[in-house]
Amino acid sequence: MGKKIDHDAVLRARVLLLGSGRLDLHEEVHAYRVLAEVSPQAYLPKLVDALVSMSYRSRDPEVNLTPASEAVEAARRIEAGAPSRAERLCRALNVYRATLFALGRRPEGYAACEEMAEAGQSGQLANVLAEEGRFQEAAELNEKAARNGIPEHSFWNMVEWAANLEGAGLHDAASAVFCELLDQTRREAAEQSTALAILTWELVHLSRMRDAAGRRADAAATRREALAVLEELATTGEPKNWSCILGWWVTLFALSGRADEPAASAESPMPPFGTDLRWSRDTRDAFLGAVPALETKAAGLREAGRLPELVDVQRRISIRAALREGDHAYRFGERFKPHFDEGVALARRLPDDPARLARALTDRSMFLVAARTFEPAFADFAEAVALVDAR
Repeated sequence: MGKKIDHDAVLRARVLLLGSGRLDLHEEVHAYRVLAEVSPQAYLPKLVDALVSMSYRSRDPEVNLTPASEAVEAARRIEAGAPSRAERLCRALNVYRATLFALGRRPEGYAACEEMAEAGQSGQLANVLAEEGRFQEAAELNEKAARNGIPEHSFWNMVEWAANLEGAGLHDAASAVFCELLDQTRREAAEQSTALAILTWELVHLSRMRDAAGRRADAAATRREALAVLEELATTGEPKNWSCILGWWVTLFALSGRADEPAASAESPMPPFGTDLRWSRDTRDAFLGAVPALETKAAGLREAGRLPELVDVQRRISIRAALREGDHAYRFGERFKPHFDEGVALARRLPDDPARLARALTDRSMFLVAARTFEPAFADFAEAVALVDAR
């Protein structure tokens, strides 16, 4: 026998929804829940939307888990082939995934990501694979997405793809993908449809990639191109005034520090560097929450006079600071300049270690570009290039 319909409850739900007063979200969910039993085609999508909204109302993931789980179940009940079924299922799965990861329930969160990928959205699964060090699998998903309609030259998609290829040790493939992005950025910069600052950051990052792959001559040529763009910025400034582009700087600065962090694994996941912060909550909290321990370590290194290790730890702290709030324009230069000034000052105390000084100068230069202070940025990067070329 089918489930018995409570017609009085159905009538009350219809009257409630037709009323002129504004409904409480809980009342709305209850009404859609009742009506979805008799008119699933009309009311299951509305139920999913209301439950997803409810899942965002609390900062406590334990509170959000129940509506998120119910939203997924409701979305699965939408008839196959119905308009927006896949989109609603993925939205419900995404909030459910985020809640599960916030609670430390990674296996269940991973399963939700797999279901999202089956429904056509593989980005979160790629991120989780990267968090666990499964870079080649993540890169395969990135490639499939890029070739199946996601804008191929989107900064965020291409940087993530290149980062995962590089993480897998596929340096030539990573450079090829990043060069696709860079070629597009060069064209857009020439047409004044993107910022010269973004072109500079990408060129400097490619030089780092080429250095890491042992392609010194290519890296040097890329640095010279970056220096020429920086000289143009120092001389004439940006041709146009751009809105906040700090996210580009944050993403590439953080990615440049991946090699200094512990290797990612299923037992000890790390952030999926190269993304625009679509990180799992537990991974993000653990990474940013490491700052007090790193500061304690830095204090010990400073006291012991171990400057090379101190420079490295201070850089890891600076990257976390950028990830936490580096895309906020308010008092940007004032808030972040001390981090980079200290990095350069410490590295200058290492006369026999030009590589660390060049890195610190490059970091400060790219920060100064983000702060739109182009003349000092050019001076720093010119000094860094001279140091590297002299090695």
